[in-house]
Amino acid sequence: MQAHEIMNTHVYKVKETDTVRLVIEKFIEHRISGLPIVNERNEIVAYISDGDIMRYIGKHKDIILDTVYFVNVVKGDDEEFEERAKKILDLNVLSIAKKKVIKARWDEEIEYVAAILGEKQIKKLPVERNGVLVGIISRGDVIRHSFNAIL
Repeated sequence: MQAHEIMNTHVYKVKETDTVRLVIEKFIEHRISGLPIVNERNEIVAYISDGDIMRYIGKHKDIILDTVYFVNVVKGDDEEFEERAKKILDLNVLSIAKKKVIKARWDEEIEYVAAILGEKQIKKLPVERNGVLVGIISRGDVIRHSFNAIL
């Protein structure tokens, strides 16, 4: 089975000229957590996820976690959370997105797609054909298509 056989062809995406505000609006409206970023030729140039946004708005310095992962001490960044959250809205998406995008070719075998999603610990994988975004595959897509006939 190949990627194009299970990929979702209705892909939510943003353009490289868009702001983080539009990304967050799409996250909320469509209940998603990541988007490919494309240029005017629909080529994938970056990927932005909820994790990229969390890294920007969270405090970064001297976070100490105890053995059960509760935050004990946070010091350093004095900018208020609300200020960081407001400041991110008007940033260009490329200023916080990942430029090295992990993606699959449309004819990639599903075993490879599953391995990448698992090993890289990512939720979705953009699919391209001839350098152009044509679909997206989620972990759920792989599970459904891999086990639906068996169960």
